[in-house]
Parts: sequence; structure tokens; C-alpha cells
Amino acid sequence: MKQEFIDLAHGAGGTKMDELLELIMKNIKYRKVGEGIGLDEKDDGATIPIGNKRIVTSIDGHTVHPIFFPGGDLGKLAITGTINDICVMGAKPLAILSSIIIEEGFPVKKLQAIIDSLAKTAEENQVAIIAGDTKVMPRGTIDEMVITTAGIGFIEDEQLDIQDSNLQPGDKLIISGTVGDHGIALMAGREGISFETELVSDVASVREIVEAALKVGGVVAMKDPTRGGLASALNEFAEKSNVSLWLEDEKIPIAPAVYAASEMLGLEPLGVTCEGRVLLAVKAEKATEVLKAIKELPLGKNAAIIGEVRAERPRYVLSKTVVGGHRIIEKPIGEQIPRVC
Repeated sequence: MKQEFIDLAHGAGGTKMDELLELIMKNIKYRKVGEGIGLDEKDDGATIPIGNKRIVTSIDGHTVHPIFFPGGDLGKLAITGTINDICVMGAKPLAILSSIIIEEGFPVKKLQAIIDSLAKTAEENQVAIIAGDTKVMPRGTIDEMVITTAGIGFIEDEQLDIQDSNLQPGDKLIISGTVGDHGIALMAGREGISFETELVSDVASVREIVEAALKVGGVVAMKDPTRGGLASALNEFAEKSNVSLWLEDEKIPIAPAVYAASEMLGLEPLGVTCEGRVLLAVKAEKATEVLKAIKELPLGKNAAIIGEVRAERPRYVLSKTVVGGHRIIEKPIGEQIPRVC
């Protein structure tokens, strides 16, 4: 890494984070368990093979600011964020371990609200919180509160293979709902921007959506487009599978308020964090059926097939514009809105 010091963009899910990960990972010798998925795959989680079975693990640190935001809070985000990482690996989430670090002087009333939300979200998703660690830091050495959650899940289908590198020409791309809602809601709240339609985070568990899609079959890869948004998730698919992705701008669901706020703030909505969406790559013959199953769920009502996989121009993501040309959707350098997750 060329830079002498770390900046915010290094933790924001784009190309600068790729550089940081290379630095962090370069001297780690043991990078996976057996034939499981490990560090080299840079996926949403890892797998631990035990006989013919696979345990899935994932871990995430949550530093969102503010800790209470339209549609959610730090506690809900900490649980759903880790559940979603487990789900998009094709696993059923079973348990959560949490580490909570609190700033000295933080109000007990706010702490209780965050913990209540964390517990309620885990209960709603039938996920047990089985262990944890809590520490308090001196005033001014941490901003209010940070929660790190590690998840454990189990892949029930021995034949299921969900990996970012599985895409083949002809596969279809499905997004489970509108994009950019979470990041734009936080940014608008910070800047005091109001609209006729309230901007609300999409923070939610994607468990039901993933279960519905896997029940239909034909799913080859999934990602939750968090840091770096849909643009980053698409580029990871294209890079790891050595294919190109061809989209259409008009087919990508973006809420009018999110589009308006993005225009006002000079942001690209495809590069803004989502916290309750899934990007799926699905075999063409199953795509319509998978879409139908997702749209039958409350969180999937705005789901859409947004493009397809091709062989030409590998490692590129391109989208047809409203005027008929094509634009390249590049992987963001970093998250446009810091501290959104």
C-alpha cells in the first residue's frame, strides 16, 4: 500500500479497501479450513467443512452514526447485518456472538434501547445470542458505542454451491428491492434535508427472501450490497467470475426520494449502502420463478431482474442508459457516505 496513513475510504468497501485488505492479509499463512471458503475468496463469510456438512461464519463491526436513524438503530443493524452475511452464503443463521464497546458517560437509557432492539431483532429471526463481551472506554476515546457481531450458520443442502465466482454467461441478475435507501436516509438526516416522502433506511433481515429464492432453485451467487452499494457488489461478481454484467438503468429500482436526494447531494445511488437487500445471480430458466417468489414477500415487492451475464468484455459492469448508450459502472473508490454501517 502506497499511503503512509489510513483514511476513512480504506474502510468503505471500494478499491481503497481492497488495498487495505491486501496489507492486512498478506502475512496470514493459514487462510481457510480444509476445502472451505476462506480469506482468499473475500466473500461475505467463510465455511468450515465437517464431514459432508458446512458451518458458515461471519463477523462485522458496526460503527453507524447516528446510532438512532430513520427506520432503525445500531442494535437492529448489528443483528441484521450479520444475519444477512450468513444468509447470502446460502446458510441458515443459528447464533450470534456480540462484542459491545461503550464510551464512558453514555446514557443508560440509550444503551437499554439499543440492547432491547438488538435482542428483539435476534428473537424475530429465531437466532440465539449465545456469548458476548462488553467493555467501557474512557470518554472521548470512542464515539458513543460500537458493536461487533459474529454469526454462525449451517448449510443444510450438501449440494448447494453459492459463491461470487459461480456466474456464467446467460445467468440473470435480480435485486430484491430499491437501492440506496439506507445510506441516503442517514445522509439526509445528518444534513437536515427533508422531502415530501420520508427517507427511511431499508435495514432488515433478508432471511425470508433468501429462503424463498433457494426453495425455487437456480441461485448460483448472492451478495448483500452494503458498503460500496450495488455498484461494488456487481463489480465483485464480475471480477471473481471473470464475466461481464449488462444492466439497464431503467430496470434498477430506485425510490423517487432517494433519486432526488442523490441528485441534490451529488451522489451515485448505485454506490450507496443498502442494509436489507440481496443481489442474486440466477440461472436464466429459473429467474422468472425466483423473482415471483421474492415479490410475494413484503420486503421483495420492488424486486426486479436488472440484467444478465455475458462473456464479452470480462470484469466490466455496463448499464444501458435511457438514451440508448452504455455506461461503465465502476467499483467505488470508497463509500460516498462514511459510517453508515
